[in-house]
Amino acid sequence: MSRPLPIHDDDKPRDECGVFAVSGAQEAPGLVFMGLYALQHRGQESAGIVAIDEEGQARSHKGMGLVSDVFDDDAMARLRGRTALGHVRYSTSGSSELRNAQPVLVDYRHGSLALAHNGNLTNQHELRDRLTSEGAIFQTDSDSEVVIHLIARSRRDSEIAQVDDALSQIQGAFSLVLSVGDTLYAARDPRGFRPLVLGRMEGAAIIASETCALDIIGADYVRDLEPGEVLRIRNGTVEKMRPLPPAEPAPCLFELVYFARPDSRIWGCSVDRARRAFGRQLAREHPVEADCVFAVPDSSNSAALGYSEESGLPFELALIRNHYVGRTFIHPTQSGRDFKVRVKYNPVRELIEGRRVVIVDDSLVRGTTSRGLVSLLREAGAKKIHFRIASPPIRYPCYYGIDMPTRAELIGATKTVEEIGEHLGVDSLGYLSLEGMRSAVEGFGPFCEACWTGDYKAPLLDREAGYEMDSCAC
Repeated sequence: MSRPLPIHDDDKPRDECGVFAVSGAQEAPGLVFMGLYALQHRGQESAGIVAIDEEGQARSHKGMGLVSDVFDDDAMARLRGRTALGHVRYSTSGSSELRNAQPVLVDYRHGSLALAHNGNLTNQHELRDRLTSEGAIFQTDSDSEVVIHLIARSRRDSEIAQVDDALSQIQGAFSLVLSVGDTLYAARDPRGFRPLVLGRMEGAAIIASETCALDIIGADYVRDLEPGEVLRIRNGTVEKMRPLPPAEPAPCLFELVYFARPDSRIWGCSVDRARRAFGRQLAREHPVEADCVFAVPDSSNSAALGYSEESGLPFELALIRNHYVGRTFIHPTQSGRDFKVRVKYNPVRELIEGRRVVIVDDSLVRGTTSRGLVSLLREAGAKKIHFRIASPPIRYPCYYGIDMPTRAELIGATKTVEEIGEHLGVDSLGYLSLEGMRSAVEGFGPFCEACWTGDYKAPLLDREAGYEMDSCAC
């Protein structure tokens, strides 16, 4: 029986997707398996690997659940070859089905064609309708399948030209890997919304969403793919293809706030150091007299450490997270915010009772989980509760690969900071300012800040055409 998936935190945007690919390694599928383990935080609902052997024969295995649930010894024994690509996925509501798990694999006139994608296409509905009218039959709800059809239906002569043709038609956010036979392609959209890095291990070339996935297999980081860069890789040899039309770079700043692992480097920046810088700036902007500071574990640990360093308040492990919680623990009769929070978090009473505490979180979406946490801390005897958020209020949904609620569901869009504080039941509430966040990572931008400002860097073509857009469709 597979292990149930983690309870999702309603105060966080849902995780997106992670991709990992290897070219030119004897045990490529095993390396991809390990890489996906390191990227598990980017998607917990499904996982898959496609491996291509020396004859160009592609074999696929994918399933619902965590990497450890999907792949066993028998599954891995069937995956052979020096080229492989893999994917972990978080899907939108209603589409958590095996048919939407990636990599997508189809037969194609130049060989087996497989694709794994992180991001969200902002013209996918327009393209899908056009392709359907031309006779294309879609098997999934994923926008990634649009790219497959664009390649397969391209009238260009060569495989390289067909890939180029397809990539030139898609808009929005995409960091993707695809294989045609035993040849890999890796591409990043012209604004570079989502991360993608190139690594090396002996003679093999590695493509990964984050550097932490290189570390787990002992690969060396070479560089980030540039926005708009397209690589063709065969048997470990990397060559550049024609880049996509240039645009102003806009890497996602929320990757540094929440998504990426703290031991990764993205946009040339240490994730841990960025989050500590957010915490230090937060302490400067919102100081308070208190006895200790602690994090909402685990994504806020670095920010809380930064707050502690700047404020001089001792950092405590006063809130413990249960990492082994599954959805089956939520019985239909055990509904409500408080039960959900109690299953996932537990306060250390000895560190809280009778004390003035600062609790640091990286972001706030709906406010439901945070309100339950405040209630737990009151029960544990906290004398004063000062809530600090290491990013500005989220006021707009993301259409570039992060699954966020609608604007009406975002507490930062519907309430003032004072009203949010009253809703949470805290003694004080402070958000990091947008200017403070920018200054903390100055030199690594410019960034996409659309979830805070509403300034969408890539045109929302589907929305402009009257389609209802998903915030995350990969």
